[in-house]
Amino acid sequence: MKKTLVLGLGNTLLGDEGVGVRVIEALVSGGERPGVEWMDGGTLSFTLAGPIADADQLIVVDAANLQGRSGDLQLFIDEEMDHFIGTGKMSSVHEVSLLDLLSISALSENLPVHRALVGVQPEFVEWADHLSPAVEAAVTPAVEAVNQLLEQWSHEQS
Repeated sequence: MKKTLVLGLGNTLLGDEGVGVRVIEALVSGGERPGVEWMDGGTLSFTLAGPIADADQLIVVDAANLQGRSGDLQLFIDEEMDHFIGTGKMSSVHEVSLLDLLSISALSENLPVHRALVGVQPEFVEWADHLSPAVEAAVTPAVEAVNQLLEQWSHEQS
């Protein structure tokens, strides 16, 4: 069975920047799934390079500049994800970038075979311990997108 890491990123003290963590919290409350690890990645650090390299499949949920309306959600898979994060459109205040972590994995030849980013357009990234209503409304569709992707990938393995 392939190991899948679902990584929620963000700072929950910066409003909509914390959406990835909130999605992980919702996924955790839905229970465990065989072969899937839910992880609150916080604001990223180099300590996440190991878990990413150990995963066969990676799903990241984070705030992203989609140049859309607050709460818009977009899924980027494999090379689409690589291209999107490589263009600097991630709305990030993280210690290290997701691109840095994926580059480390690629250099060590441990880049997860399947990769996906569930990006959510933030409304605000400023001191606040809550999501904006539009981004809060995007949490459930983001959870559904992660679950659908997990189902799709598990069927591809069969």
